[in-house]
Amino acid sequence: MSTEGIPTASTGRHGAAEGPRGGGPALEHVGPPPRSLVGRLTAILSTFLAGDSHSVTEIARLTRLPVSTTHRLTGELVSWQLLRRRADGRYEVGLTVQRLGGEGWSVPSLHERGPQVVTDLCEVTHRRARLGVLRGAQVAYIEKQTGTEAATAFCANAVLPAHATALGKALLAFAPRETVASVEQRLTAYTSRTLTSPDKLHRALQAIRLTRTAEARGELFPGDWAVAVPVFGGGGVVVAALELDVHGLRTDIESCRVALAVAARGLSRELAVDMHPAGRPHLRLLPRPDGVDPARAVAARGTAAT
Repeated sequence: MSTEGIPTASTGRHGAAEGPRGGGPALEHVGPPPRSLVGRLTAILSTFLAGDSHSVTEIARLTRLPVSTTHRLTGELVSWQLLRRRADGRYEVGLTVQRLGGEGWSVPSLHERGPQVVTDLCEVTHRRARLGVLRGAQVAYIEKQTGTEAATAFCANAVLPAHATALGKALLAFAPRETVASVEQRLTAYTSRTLTSPDKLHRALQAIRLTRTAEARGELFPGDWAVAVPVFGGGGVVVAALELDVHGLRTDIESCRVALAVAARGLSRELAVDMHPAGRPHLRLLPRPDGVDPARAVAARGTAAT
């Protein structure tokens, strides 16, 4: 059988297969670089057969593809979750490939889904999109700016003040009292519009709990307007928030709110995936806005039907 186009293990001085950073054998492409798109994608994915992680440069060397081509194609594979880009810039097998390989279901994490969600939001709305989580009195966030740059990753320096951003207020509205009290101790004024008194912050958070929408109008930087919505996980706990910047017009805010609501609902469903005792994934029922326990409601409908 011909082995053309199939990566093989590269060997070292003593014939032992060598892998990056002491991992498994590095699978190197045999023959000329693949020309077709399918061949190139296959060659890239095949470098991960040993379960290693690779940098773009390593993938290019193993597949004999140009670095620019490798960078573009790995980005496409990440967008389809066939690969996953780690915080250190290296790539590894993504969630879709894991499922195809029968490795079982795992609950998607914000680190896995967040970049794809903000990328989708940015591409659909042509707005800067952010996803944030509370970290003490601040908001750790990732974002996707308009343009060709990929979404950022969570890092220690990517934080925002919770009280001065739509993202932060959407999170604070559903946060424990202790967290809100901690934020109230440091209500720094960034502009003349920043909420600097506990009473004003309380009123704003109460309105957000009713509407499930937060707005910021130049509260961190003059002219920086944004709208955000919470993301609920299993059991009705808010685990994150999504934000889009807006251009100030009421119609623009409304269109962004709709896009955010759809994205947040979809992400909530994914994060609410749980494992069935039989080993199959199922959805934990999310709380209804009216406060009714959905599990009891379903049980009551079943009883009434019998």
